[in-house]
Amino acid sequence: MMQNKQYRVVVIEPSPIIISGIKHLIENSKDFLYVGSIADMEFLIQRLTPLRPEIIIINPSIIDFHKRSSVHSLFQNFSDASIVALCYNFIDSNILKQFDGIIEINDEKLKIENTLINSVNKNKNSETPDSSELSDREKEILISIAKGFQNKEIADIHNISIHTVISHRKNITRKTGIKSVSGLTIYALLNNLINQNEFS
Repeated sequence: MMQNKQYRVVVIEPSPIIISGIKHLIENSKDFLYVGSIADMEFLIQRLTPLRPEIIIINPSIIDFHKRSSVHSLFQNFSDASIVALCYNFIDSNILKQFDGIIEINDEKLKIENTLINSVNKNKNSETPDSSELSDREKEILISIAKGFQNKEIADIHNISIHTVISHRKNITRKTGIKSVSGLTIYALLNNLINQNEFS
């Protein structure tokens, strides 16, 4: 990390008390510059743009339920910024896997600072979802994955090679940012590709 570099931090959180606490911690750190807060998701991109965040701390529970499965796509205009979850209630672990870091409400100052620094490094070194739309074929493969079929079964159902199935799965993971079968199943449900009656 370069000396005197301060990462610009924005907090997206409805509670003024929690915002004040994070602001206090950040303002007393040489590594971070608190540049503002946003209390809700309305007009998010327009409000974030002038703040030029490098780290976005967000309470995942304020993200619309149907959009929680693709967190990075909400911030696609800020692909260089790391996205850190601020948790003080239960959030599904498949949702939390999408974030570059997780801050718990009772974390100590040093742990919070380390999480923020690590999130910047993780974001620089990792591939973020490219937020492209899934192709029709990828949607078909995703439906088969959600229904619990293995690669060989998917290949047989769609009359393609296992190699092609694996390639489609990689593209689906890259585009959605979701690696687990359970996470992809939730994604398929939320995007109306399947309904609960289609699989047991």
